[in-house]
Amino acid sequence: MVAVVLAVLGTLLVVRQVTAEAPPSAECAAAEAGIRVDPATVPGGPVAGYAGEQLANAAAIVNAGEALGLDTCAQTLGVMTAMGESSLRVLDRGDAVGPDSRGLFQQRANGAWGSYADRMDPTTSATNFFRALQEVPDWRSLPPTIAAHRTQRNADPDHYARYWDAAVEVVGALAGRPVLGTAG
Repeated sequence: MVAVVLAVLGTLLVVRQVTAEAPPSAECAAAEAGIRVDPATVPGGPVAGYAGEQLANAAAIVNAGEALGLDTCAQTLGVMTAMGESSLRVLDRGDAVGPDSRGLFQQRANGAWGSYADRMDPTTSATNFFRALQEVPDWRSLPPTIAAHRTQRNADPDHYARYWDAAVEVVGALAGRPVLGTAG
């Protein structure tokens, strides 16, 4: 009987360890509940080199993340990704690698990112990005550039790293206070 109880407890411990969420990445260790931005309070800029429409688009990304219940790490990761894909602009053009890419996240016309209208709408494209991010195994424990890379499936896994600090600054400005530490 004792052996059975020990076997069951051992199994429960193994299951607990396997199903436990991985710890957050160093960049996201200080994440807090997601923020909501009143579009009327978006600063004109510049913030980290971004202004006007770019900051309004960052606010749309942040609000899409908050609507899904995501934290400030995810919101910042979304802003970082759009910085790396479009400089926070809704682009109606792609590039040599993705001539059909559109919007803030340069999402392809492959059916995974919705219609053309979805990809051109900041809130809808951000929502689709965040839903895809949530499908990445253990994304919270990954460095932000790797989580973004696995979501977007671009060629360079380190492409987004250079945008992290700017994204932290922009999300902090939208929140009116610091929301995360900086990378590295």
